[in-house]
Parts: sequence; C-alpha cells; structure tokens
Amino acid sequence: MTAPLLTRRLRPADLYVVDAVLAVAVGGLLCPYAALESPLHGGVREPLWVSVLVGTSLGLPLAVRRRWPVPVAVMISGSTAAALVTGVIPNFAAAAPAVAVGLSFYTVGASTATRRSLLSAAGCLALVSVALALTAGDLWSRTGAVVYAAVMIAPAWAIGWLVRERRALAARQGEHVVRQAVAEERLRVARELHDVVAHTLSLIVVKAAVANHVAETDPREAGAALRVIEETGRNALTDVRRVLGILREDTPYAPVPGLDELPVLARQAAIGGVDVRLDVRREEPAGAVPKSVGLTVYRIVQEAVTNVVKHAAPAACRATVTVTPREVRVEVTDDGRRPVLSGGTGHGLIGMRERVTSHGGEFHAGPRSGGGYAVTARVPYRVAA
Repeated sequence: MTAPLLTRRLRPADLYVVDAVLAVAVGGLLCPYAALESPLHGGVREPLWVSVLVGTSLGLPLAVRRRWPVPVAVMISGSTAAALVTGVIPNFAAAAPAVAVGLSFYTVGASTATRRSLLSAAGCLALVSVALALTAGDLWSRTGAVVYAAVMIAPAWAIGWLVRERRALAARQGEHVVRQAVAEERLRVARELHDVVAHTLSLIVVKAAVANHVAETDPREAGAALRVIEETGRNALTDVRRVLGILREDTPYAPVPGLDELPVLARQAAIGGVDVRLDVRREEPAGAVPKSVGLTVYRIVQEAVTNVVKHAAPAACRATVTVTPREVRVEVTDDGRRPVLSGGTGHGLIGMRERVTSHGGEFHAGPRSGGGYAVTARVPYRVAA
C-alpha cells in the first residue's frame, strides 16, 4: 500500500525543491525590509538593486543549505552583518534575517560533525554580535544585541545537533537489531541442521552396521538395510533443502514438520531398534497449535528419541504429548542403560532448551531414579483470534 503523501519520507530531490521554494519565500520576505526607508530610525536610502541584492543574498543560499551547510551559514551570517552595519536593514528590523540565520544553523547542527559545526556557529555568532553591537547606541543596547545574536544562532544549532544525535542513535539501534536478527537466524538454522543431521545419521549408522554384519550371511537382510539407508538419506536431503530454503522466499520444499508428523518419527525410530510408544492427547477445548510451537515439539521428540537410538538402543521409549488450550507438555522417557549419563551439556540438549526458552517455557532432562532417561518440556502458546 502506498503511503500518503504527507506521511511518506521525502526523497532528496523533493527536499531540494522544498528548499528552493523556502529560499524564494525568505528572499521575498527580506527584500521589503532591505528596501525600507525610515530616516526617523536612522535608515539609509540605497538603490533598489542594492536592497534586492541584500534580500536575495540572505534568502537564496537556503536553496543549497543541505549540500553546503557551513558555507551557506557563513554567507548568510556575513550578509546579515554587512546589512546591519551599513544600515541597509535597520537595527529595529534585525529580526527579519533571523529566519534565514536560524534555518542555516539548524542545517549546520543537523548535518555536520559536532566539532566543525560548533566552531562555525561560534565564529558566525561573534560576527553577527559585533555587527549588532556596532549599530547599537549604548552599552546596554550592545549587550542586548549580543544576547539577541545568541538567541538567533544558538537554539537553532542546538536543535539541529539534537536531531543529528537522535538520527545517529536510531541508526545504531537499527544496526544492532539487524545484527541480532542475523545471529538469531544463524542459530535457528544451526539448530535445525543439527536436529536433522543428527537424527538421520544415527539411523543410517545403525542400519549400516546391520548391513555390514549380515552382508555375507544374509544378503536379503543386508539389502533391506541398504534400502532403509537410501530412504533415510533421501528424507534427510529433503529436510536439509527445506531448512536452507527457509532463507529464501517462495521455496517449493516440504512444509515445516509438526505434531501430525510425530507418528512417522516413531516409525523411523523403530528402524534403530527403539520401540517408541507415542501418545498424543488433546484436552478440550484445545485450539490450533502455532507452527513454531509444533516444530519445537517435533524437534524435542526427535532429539530425545535420537539420543535413545544413539546411547541406549535397544530400549523401550514412551513419548507423551499433551496439548492444552494454553500450552503443550512433552515427556519422553526410556528404560535404556547409557554407558555415560549425560549431564545436559550436549549440543542437542542445548538446542532443545533454547527452543523451549524462546517460547517462554520450561525444559528438564536427566536420568530417572529407576533407570533410564527422561526429557520433559512445557511450551506455552497463545491461540490466534
């Protein structure tokens, strides 16, 4: 949807057009002040072309204030000082150039490095102050003239400097958000690849060992094992393409696995010598589980079963998934005996914990008191309206 004209960000060409219109308007406003003849207030009679020249020299430089901010500010300050000293612009009309001076120093503060813009503002402030002081009558008037010059320049520069600092802060925050998003995406892809590769390779290694053991004595069983390896490898390639395809748009790969694919996962685990008893329960009124939560539950069960295949097969495993209206509870237990009990520091366990934590849930993994191992997780979610 196209943004409305008044709310969309102006392009550089549009900004230069705005500045050109502003320069013509300010120059047209200052020309009458420069042409003002008032002998009662000490005004001078100068040719009309001089008045027009002074007005244009104060207004027209604003058209290029974004391209050359410091030269424009110096030129407008010098023109203002010359006009006040010569009396082309009377002292009582000193407020007239304030618009041009303020705009120029706002641009200096907003687009120039702090040190350079501060030195430019200080030098021009001194120049305008001297010009106003020379046109004043007494010491009190000279002091007021200096204060007035500071009021014309300092606030405009300060506002511009604040705008520049806020833009720089917003840019730094934007870069931080981008870096954080990239790091999270890399971590997510790494977790997906780890789960896919670890699961499928574990099954392939088990069946390859079987095929190697019976290759000479039972060629038929060896062939069956090789077919399982082939099918598992094809599925692994599809999963890897899907994971990498997440980084691209409009990819034709398989959808993200979820709760409906858990029975297939249980059948694959049986190939590795693990009897998985899957129990998926849905408490009423449980709504549709978000895809991200379904993927998290699938990966937790997959990693837990893979650990049983790698470390405890042959063994009996029970996977219970309970879907409630506000959360999904997962419990995977087995009765196998591991050679070395894991303390929960492996990459797979770390990945499961990170998945659950990203949803604000709880995760626990460790040996059971009666033998075997247990993985439990609680993944909360919100039902979409």
